[in-house]
Amino acid sequence: MKFSFSHSRLTPEIYRKDLEDPSAGGYASFEGWVRNHNEGLPVTRLEYEAFEALAIKEGERIVGHAIEQFGVIAAACVHRVGSLEIGELAVWVGVSSRHRAEAFDACRYIIDEVKHRVPIWKKEHYVNGDSGWVNCERCAEHSHESIARSGHTHD
Repeated sequence: MKFSFSHSRLTPEIYRKDLEDPSAGGYASFEGWVRNHNEGLPVTRLEYEAFEALAIKEGERIVGHAIEQFGVIAAACVHRVGSLEIGELAVWVGVSSRHRAEAFDACRYIIDEVKHRVPIWKKEHYVNGDSGWVNCERCAEHSHESIARSGHTHD
């Protein structure tokens, strides 16, 4: 499992076990949680949808590239789909490597690229009863800035 989707609660402790390796000296992870607001609006819950067949291919490409580019031992990303409540885990990324710096760099690269390139859509539901699909242009901008600072490029 390099990249996958889950229709139920994410279990990071299980995913982490898949990354354990006796040659690894470092491990880094990222957890994205559902927050109760966005751009000044109170949020009650989220829905994630994905074009799963294409998303898995692109997610696998991103994780594979991170392993190659940063020289890490293993990496994985799991993203929720469906309806999520405030505080639930929406996405998890984990990386094991010989040293911590590579694990941190690869972890950040994976989450930034997933947010930018993988066809996943988020619908926010607001306290006032309205809802709306949210794009992540700021994530894409940040991803390119992060890559430029690190000196790494992607295909």
